[in-house]
Amino acid sequence: MVYALTRRVSHTLAQGELTFLARQPLDPALAHAQQQTYCDWLRHQGVSVLELPAAAALPDAVFVEDAAIVLDEIAVITRPGAASRRPECASVAAALEAFHPLAFIRAPGTLEGGDVLRIGHTLYVGLTTRTNAAGIGQLRSAVAPLGYQVQPVTVSGCLHLKTACTWLGAQTLLSNPHWVDARAFTGFDILEVPASEPFAANTLTVSDTCLLPASFPRTRALLAESGYQVQTLDISELQKAEAGLTCLSILFTANQ
Repeated sequence: MVYALTRRVSHTLAQGELTFLARQPLDPALAHAQQQTYCDWLRHQGVSVLELPAAAALPDAVFVEDAAIVLDEIAVITRPGAASRRPECASVAAALEAFHPLAFIRAPGTLEGGDVLRIGHTLYVGLTTRTNAAGIGQLRSAVAPLGYQVQPVTVSGCLHLKTACTWLGAQTLLSNPHWVDARAFTGFDILEVPASEPFAANTLTVSDTCLLPASFPRTRALLAESGYQVQTLDISELQKAEAGLTCLSILFTANQ
């Protein structure tokens, strides 16, 4: 069974952290509607969606991916680089402990799930403003006994590794080459997003379908021409809060 842990949008979303985007007017009700459409899309792909309630005191909590890295054997509860986001982790841990044993990132380590790109038994981890070397080291210690390798990746100019690069399946990545050091991905084929759509590299692939924000038509054409089954979703209001598709859920499997 494939699960997706999600969290509903809070009416305080417009008060969340912004690092690489300017603040602009945001409609939380529209953001909520877009997030619910996202959950419906996951259900249509056969995913069982687990929804946490909105948290008014935690405006960024809808970006649930950052609070944990869930593997087949373990869930690693993170310690976000943004101090305002650290209280999000307790409720995520409570939801995940029914499925997997838990491990925790501790101070001085920081780690956010948006910086962790899993491909098989390798975890590529972005070194960013939100994830530091101590956090990467603690993640390595937690997962190495389970047979996983951790590969740090240099990222600049964007919030997370998965803002700049996501996996399309097989040996192919979609990437913005200006934000991530592609040399970390030796042996992979890399599709580069059009320069006019720098944020388009964050995609979500489920059941051989690649989900892409509707605001990136040139990238959609690129993926379709490359043989991918692509669907689009309007997340324009969520994007004002520096959202991507992957950050809205934690996808994992469990024998339940």
